[in-house]
Amino acid sequence: MWALYVCLFFLSILVSDFNKDSISMKKYNKNGRLIIPNNEIIANLPTDGGPMWNRLIFEKSPYLLQHAGNPVDWYPWGDEAFELAKELDKPIFLSIGYTTCHWCHVMEHESFEDAKVAELMNDSFINVKLDREERPDIDHIYMQVTQILTGRGGWPMTIIMTPDKKPFFAGTYFPKETKSNYRQRGMLDIIPEIKSLWQNKRDSLISDSKKITKRLNNLQKSMTSKNTFIDPDILKKSYYAFKKQFDVIYGGFGNAPKFPKPHDYSFLVRYYLRTKDAESIDIVKKSLYSMRQGGIYDHVGFGFHRYSTDKQWLVPHFEKMLYDQAMLIHAYLDAYIVTEDIFYLNVVNEVAEYILRDMTNLNGGFFSAEDADSEGEEGTFYIWEESELMSALGLEDFLTIKDLLSVEAQGNCFVEGKKTNILHFNQIKYNEYMDSENNVNHYNTIRQKIFQSRKSRVHPQKDDKILTDWNGLMISALARAASITGNNEYKKVCIKSIDFILNNLKQNESKLFKRFRDGEAAIDGMIEDYSFLIWGLIEMYQLTFDLKYLKEAIKLSDYQIENFWDEENKGFYYYDKNSEKLIVRAKEVYDGAIPSGNSVSAFNFIRLGKILNNNLYENIADEIINAFSYRINNSGTGFSMMLHSIDYSFGPSNEVIVVGDINDSRTTEILNAIYNSKNLNKVVVLLDPNQKEEIIKLIPFSEFYFNAQINEPIAYICKNYICDLPTSDLFQIKKQLDY
Repeated sequence: MWALYVCLFFLSILVSDFNKDSISMKKYNKNGRLIIPNNEIIANLPTDGGPMWNRLIFEKSPYLLQHAGNPVDWYPWGDEAFELAKELDKPIFLSIGYTTCHWCHVMEHESFEDAKVAELMNDSFINVKLDREERPDIDHIYMQVTQILTGRGGWPMTIIMTPDKKPFFAGTYFPKETKSNYRQRGMLDIIPEIKSLWQNKRDSLISDSKKITKRLNNLQKSMTSKNTFIDPDILKKSYYAFKKQFDVIYGGFGNAPKFPKPHDYSFLVRYYLRTKDAESIDIVKKSLYSMRQGGIYDHVGFGFHRYSTDKQWLVPHFEKMLYDQAMLIHAYLDAYIVTEDIFYLNVVNEVAEYILRDMTNLNGGFFSAEDADSEGEEGTFYIWEESELMSALGLEDFLTIKDLLSVEAQGNCFVEGKKTNILHFNQIKYNEYMDSENNVNHYNTIRQKIFQSRKSRVHPQKDDKILTDWNGLMISALARAASITGNNEYKKVCIKSIDFILNNLKQNESKLFKRFRDGEAAIDGMIEDYSFLIWGLIEMYQLTFDLKYLKEAIKLSDYQIENFWDEENKGFYYYDKNSEKLIVRAKEVYDGAIPSGNSVSAFNFIRLGKILNNNLYENIADEIINAFSYRINNSGTGFSMMLHSIDYSFGPSNEVIVVGDINDSRTTEILNAIYNSKNLNKVVVLLDPNQKEEIIKLIPFSEFYFNAQINEPIAYICKNYICDLPTSDLFQIKKQLDY
């Protein structure tokens, strides 16, 4: 055995040296990112990638491809890596991240591109790289492990585990060398120590891994609890918990860092509609306004950055994520519906402009993200020196926006250790300047000049993979925006995106793939892929009343129940019963930056049940809520998307049945009145006489309304299935729906 280790040791040195020499042969772009060869060259490489590359060169994930030129002998997650680990009797070094992750880039440059670190890793481990956005099921499990072992989580995530995937060591970012000010060990010290433990105290590590895995399984069992029901006061208790955390000066919740968790604000809008508690909507208005005016918002090209590193919303972590844009569109739409303040609708249109301009595939679908880094540093694309702005604008225009956008000669903040300017509104100057249409128009002209100047900079890398779940979120957001604004472009792009997904990311009648990139659809769809896409399909039916969207939503919902549902304890598992088996079959209900699949599923099934008058679907929603009730009752603020469903299930809610030709302008007027009502707990069914037979087949109860023999477009406003007399009076319709 020792002879084998000696051979492997010298072999790893040779490989490491060869790779070190070959690094200089690789080409890098202006962002410092590896330029990947074309598909023809890749097709002719040996299975291990050859001397210049590792096995990640054959992957489609932009994150994995970033690491394809590392001297670390990376493997993608799969049987090859785990079988080799068993054969060579080595533990697995699992590194999880995503393409726009700043600290992932830092750890790569410090450690994974370093020949000495790579030598140690190749000698000690079988090294596996994983894109958390492609495999959130795996990421979810090992993030729980990291939190159990360290009390915190984040990316890059570092897991060391046995060849059978059971973890015994976890952490996040590790520097190359141990530094006293970091108060953490470096890679050059950690790796030899773990190698020594694996060789000399293996039994202890195996025992630890079994204990951790058992604890993980117990944690999953505790996610759902039998014989518990949701607290009738949970909405009120959650509101007061949010109120307690609210930052009255800057908006948002808590201290730094601050995350723009949109579904928190959407819940508070719902709470306001339910109670008319003015403070609840004030929290929403203060927070959404502060975020839009602050540095977390890109005032030049629009869109929100990932989060703010400070409590003032000034210095962001600069990546832009598709899911943030989608959920924030929902939140700002909700605020607009209640307040009728055009400010919120303008933000919706600005974010949509960014999405349609920079994040939309010409063939359909939305890209995933844009990096925080460019030219090797975070934020370079977005920050400004005073001289740069003066050069771009000329003196007169520069003086117009200098104080308005908080520009200072020495800079208004620190980014990457240097003083610079992040553009954000000075509120006093904003109120003074933006009080006239001429000034607003002038500002927009100046902003366009800055935008054109910025186009000459090196643009952050775009993660161009198309994810089913995140696309579902964006479709749901833009479809709602289209219904409220009447913007036909939003509708067109949603239609194109859905067509792309259904044509490229559906395996058969109902089974989904997760990811599409470079002509390849791959990875079994997970709970979020189904639930988020179903959400998008429901919103598209509510916008267009095209039955194909409702039919697809039904098919996917039925597949989801059959393949993800836990019959014993209720709730949906993270992955399909026919997918790869992991060390635990997890469930998720916590609503983080992205809402959970269970929360969105509950919301979907309530709405589908009411559209179709199908008690099965509504019962599923109730069972989801009750399954996770113990956790929700104890910490409602962590489940703000689930609170949407609870609010809906508590009622009141409205079912609106419109009988009329969709091409009749009178029908359109009725629908617009419904869209613009101050009511978030409603569904609409359009009974178009031109589709009578097809509609009755899909929605049997509709036959009664078709037979009513009414000769003009008309609406039935129902509350919990009890309907008022039909009316075509637009004022009356809105009055009945507003609450």
